[in-house]
Amino acid sequence: MLRFFVLVLLLANAGYYAWSQGLVREWGLAPASQAEPQRLEQQIQPEALRVGRGKNPPSQAPAPTAVPASAAASEPVATAPVAGDCLQAGVFDEEQAAAVRRAAAALPQDSWSLQSTTIAGRWMVYMGRFADAEMLAKKRAELRELGVPFDRPNNPALEPGLALGRFSTEEAAQRGLGNLAAKGVRTARVVQERPDAPGYQLRLPAVNDALRAQVDRTLLPALAGKALRPCA
Repeated sequence: MLRFFVLVLLLANAGYYAWSQGLVREWGLAPASQAEPQRLEQQIQPEALRVGRGKNPPSQAPAPTAVPASAAASEPVATAPVAGDCLQAGVFDEEQAAAVRRAAAALPQDSWSLQSTTIAGRWMVYMGRFADAEMLAKKRAELRELGVPFDRPNNPALEPGLALGRFSTEEAAQRGLGNLAAKGVRTARVVQERPDAPGYQLRLPAVNDALRAQVDRTLLPALAGKALRPCA
């Protein structure tokens, strides 16, 4: 009896194997096929499917996007004002300084100042005063023969006379006189043509482009030919 059951079990296993492997398909005995295209034929409206983006888990929040430099806040950047150039001119005497004051009054307040200084005296090698025009002409002729240059003194109190050289100090004038004596000049002497006098120097501490235009238009004509130059 036991042998009968073992034989039945073996035949059942062999039959299942033949059925599952499709060995008896020609007799209509085989499992349903799961290969393509049968599987595709079983799909219902596959064109209706859409692939969506899943939600990020709480622990995987999107990383912040870097903002390019060009998209940063466009607040204006404060820049330090450009300082103007310091300029000065002079020295001016009293009359010239008065003209400068009048012209500079048109400039912005505190944009200029006149600073007191001293106009150094001037010394001169001098011939004169002559008694008349005839004596003056005679001395001129003599100096031409010696090759010594001359001109008129700037001090009316020394007219008629001849200036043979001007110097900033008395010592320099005395040296000049000695050089002329070596050339044959005998009657010249050293005098002070102009004593020390009060003077003024114009100072413009911060001249930018806008102020420079005003200075050129209103102030330069009053500077008596003296140039504006960088402050010392």
